[in-house]
Amino acid sequence: MTTKSLDAYLGAWAGADAGRIAVARTIGAIAEAGREIAYLVAEGPLAGDLAAAVTNNVQGEVQKHLDKHSNDSLMAALKQAPIAALASEELDHPYVVDPSAGLLVALDPLDGSSNIDTNVSIGTIFSIMPHITGKNPATHDAFLIPGHRQLAAGYVLYGPQTSLILTVGAGTVGFTLDRRSGTFFLTAKQVAIKEKTKEWAINASNQRQWDDEIRSYIGECLAGTDGPRGEDTNMRWVGSLVADCHRILVRGGVFLYPADKRKGYTEGRLRLMYEANPIAMVVEQAGGRAITGRERILDIQPTALHQRIPLIFGSTTEIERIERHYAEPTAGEAPLFGKRGLFRE
Repeated sequence: MTTKSLDAYLGAWAGADAGRIAVARTIGAIAEAGREIAYLVAEGPLAGDLAAAVTNNVQGEVQKHLDKHSNDSLMAALKQAPIAALASEELDHPYVVDPSAGLLVALDPLDGSSNIDTNVSIGTIFSIMPHITGKNPATHDAFLIPGHRQLAAGYVLYGPQTSLILTVGAGTVGFTLDRRSGTFFLTAKQVAIKEKTKEWAINASNQRQWDDEIRSYIGECLAGTDGPRGEDTNMRWVGSLVADCHRILVRGGVFLYPADKRKGYTEGRLRLMYEANPIAMVVEQAGGRAITGRERILDIQPTALHQRIPLIFGSTTEIERIERHYAEPTAGEAPLFGKRGLFRE
């Protein structure tokens, strides 16, 4: 079977347009680093203790050996790309490459790093944005751009296969790494999220901390055929954003990481610039939707480089259900799963 390589796909998309060529080169640099990270991940313990703690990052979280290696690999590759600066979850401030260039990149170098030592899929998430004329790329302010202005976004998933999921604003496509040639080949020409689903992903251990709207929605799911949905559903939770997102792209479903009452979680936990915006663009371009519960992710005006928010995304039918719970908090509640039922305070 003959299939198109990533380079060929990007070349056909970019044509002779200088702006698109710059985006294509930047995606190529990320793919190059992703290929190198994939090989290291595949070695597992043979490459040393990849899950060993090195230090704490700027978020106050433990930075593991593979976190640091992934960040270093991506920075090295992107130094050769036509970008003004990059921002990383692992860095306090942007790293300037070429202040005159027209692009910015935001990265989560290694999503799901808590799963490194359990051989669960992990990944790299990226967002490519315009460098607005007059903005100093060394400042946080240069990156505070709403998600709907992203030029491209995607992730590299390091699992049994290494997948590159990408959108340049013309739908979502998927590539698979051929380990023999080191080439990413197009294997999903048009990813489309199923509109209706019976699967949902949430960390149910935190249910006592959720707001009433999330409790009500999950209670409706758990009620199954005895509740207002009239059908049984299944919970799926990997705890790795890229893995949970990939399952939804393939099978449909909804992912929920709401804000909750715990310290550090009241405004949400996932990063807007590094995780929510790129995932939201990928999901919307695949026909799904992404919200906080109350607003569209891609419409949010960022206020801080490392800003955290709630993230809910997936099949349109489920997102609409969740929105109804926020618009009418008691809509669809089954008595067993209402505020005074199983999920009572």
